[in-house]
Amino acid sequence: MTKRTAVSLVPLILMAAAVSAHAEPLAPAQVVPELRKGGYVLFMRHPATNPDQADTDPLHLDNVKAQRGLSDEGRKQARAIGEAFRKLKIPVARIVCSKFWRAQEAAQLLGVGEVGPSVDVAEGGLVVSPNENKRRAEALRHLLGTPPPKGKNLVIVSHKPNLQDAAGKEFGDIGEAEVVVFRPLGNSKFEAVARVAPTRWTEWAVMR
Repeated sequence: MTKRTAVSLVPLILMAAAVSAHAEPLAPAQVVPELRKGGYVLFMRHPATNPDQADTDPLHLDNVKAQRGLSDEGRKQARAIGEAFRKLKIPVARIVCSKFWRAQEAAQLLGVGEVGPSVDVAEGGLVVSPNENKRRAEALRHLLGTPPPKGKNLVIVSHKPNLQDAAGKEFGDIGEAEVVVFRPLGNSKFEAVARVAPTRWTEWAVMR
């Protein structure tokens, strides 16, 4: 267990509260009951990856061999979070994921909803134009601010830079497989109400 994944939810929630002065952060005991009701957007940074790999052909997203992929630990994280979601009965309408394979694979391993890869939440950076990066940030803001179908939640599996561009530099420390829970307000507006470390889901599932 890394120092990052061992962080308790309480300081994470306090940090989320600072993101929006109007957000009402969820207490740890409220997170799962609220998610069971639906109505939230869960942004997950892709799980752990192989640190000795790099994206050497980012303009051709079908070239999976030239991408940084999930590590065995990352695959384990995705499966564990998905299993916890099912045990906790957290309803998911669908999963929108980046077209990079590490995000697609993670979304599939979660196994909690239909997976839809989208370039809108794919990492851009210096390999795409500034206007395209701006467009992707706006697209992600739209997703974060749009309420999912009644009684369901939306899951997004994407990248740290995307969240920073869409929601602010406050999320520059988001860890791999960490989830930020957003309350959508419509019109591309949203509030961050919780940040959940990867191991928390399994802990909650065991406690239920």
